[in-house]
Amino acid sequence: MPIEAIFTLFGGTDRIARGRATDPVSMRATALRRTTRKRSLPRRLRLYCRFPALCVLLAALLCASPSLGPRESLAVARADDREYEEFYTPPDPLPPGAPGDLIRTEPQRLVLEPSGQLGAYVAKGTRIMYRSTDGQGNPVAVTGTYFEPDNPWPGNGPRPLIAYATGPQGIGEQCAPSRMFSQGIHFSQGFDLQLNLEEGFPATMVARGFAIVVTDGVGMGVHGAAGPQFLNRIAAGTAMLDAARAAMKLPDTSLDPHGPVAFWGWDSGGQASASAAELAPSYAPELNVVGAWAGAPPADLQLLLPYVDGSLLAGAVGPTLHGIAAAYPGTEDAIRQVLSPRGLHMYDWTGFICSVQLIADFAFRHLQFWFNTDPFELAQTEPLKGILDAQRLGTLKPNAPVFIDHNRYDPFIPWQGGHQLAIDWCDKGADVQFWTNEQPPFLNKTVTNHFLALFVDGERGMQWIADRFNGLPTSPNCPEIRNE
Repeated sequence: MPIEAIFTLFGGTDRIARGRATDPVSMRATALRRTTRKRSLPRRLRLYCRFPALCVLLAALLCASPSLGPRESLAVARADDREYEEFYTPPDPLPPGAPGDLIRTEPQRLVLEPSGQLGAYVAKGTRIMYRSTDGQGNPVAVTGTYFEPDNPWPGNGPRPLIAYATGPQGIGEQCAPSRMFSQGIHFSQGFDLQLNLEEGFPATMVARGFAIVVTDGVGMGVHGAAGPQFLNRIAAGTAMLDAARAAMKLPDTSLDPHGPVAFWGWDSGGQASASAAELAPSYAPELNVVGAWAGAPPADLQLLLPYVDGSLLAGAVGPTLHGIAAAYPGTEDAIRQVLSPRGLHMYDWTGFICSVQLIADFAFRHLQFWFNTDPFELAQTEPLKGILDAQRLGTLKPNAPVFIDHNRYDPFIPWQGGHQLAIDWCDKGADVQFWTNEQPPFLNKTVTNHFLALFVDGERGMQWIADRFNGLPTSPNCPEIRNE
């Protein structure tokens, strides 16, 4: 196999960028590549062989039979996201309407993996674009996916709807959850790879007869200048509430427009679920909300910095800063001024990548590496302090029951934040059940315990949601929460 073909497989971004000049990921890769010193062939080989798996694969390719043919005959696997641009480009101006009104829809392929041969959703998919409001109350277009179950609803009453927000997948356009449901796995080149980590939950829910609508969130996935308002409390909640409204307005579904609705989310999705529960009484009072499940919600962003520092997911600071810049116009210049040259690279690049690349590029870094001032002092200084404080959950009372699930030793989003959120809601008279996952800490900086609320306790959460749809009594535990 020619050596050029091997480097095409191992992130040959110059070659892949040709023919994809309109793709923002490749455009950003090209721009960043021009600012870095090119490596010679021996240096590149040494770089790849720092990683044993890559070194073994490289050696195998070097020893491959010449009968594989010349470079021109080599098929290079890559995604072409241009097929999504037409649907995901919002009309300008937006058509008149109210939050939750549908802008456009189309049938959507639903797969668990790219071939569609290994398992299937027992549901039909519809890609949706709908009106919502951003963190400042401005009208915006948001995208998502609606799942119409093939199976009947076996419970009481009309078919229920779960409005679902996923955990973070990166803020590049190609990472949007609604795009991932059509691919199962996204891959273009190098580490531009994304797995649909939570796909098993919507697949299980629709098999049990729940209708699902998954929101991408404000600014996520849409093709345009507006950036994702990542971890903005208001935008997260309104996007979820308006997704439920939009699903109720879809034609030819089995939903009752006045049927029961519940919210579900983990990590940043947990913020969306909790925010939707808080905002529903004032923002969407017509929805029949019966419950909200929030796994490991980032209830107080001020608590996160020491946990993010040096973590596998240290690069999450980039999407968070992008979320601030998108939700608070005029702040981007101030953000860029406090970043070091390496920090500027991190900030620019994280706006175009998914979580696998974010981990590969920025895992286990300390935050000070990216700032020209103390980031911990910066978070306690205005205006950043006020912006972070504005994202705190627990200032409003949910009218529907809520279930919070958090591992006590969560090394990324601390248990203390979820616990305090439960106390704040209890103090306001809400119906709250707080569950502490007690699995002991394991390899803290790999954030293993952060995933336990979802992948260990997910079945408990789905059963709790089913009980709400079936009208069973709740089990609030506010006295125990205060004493925990």
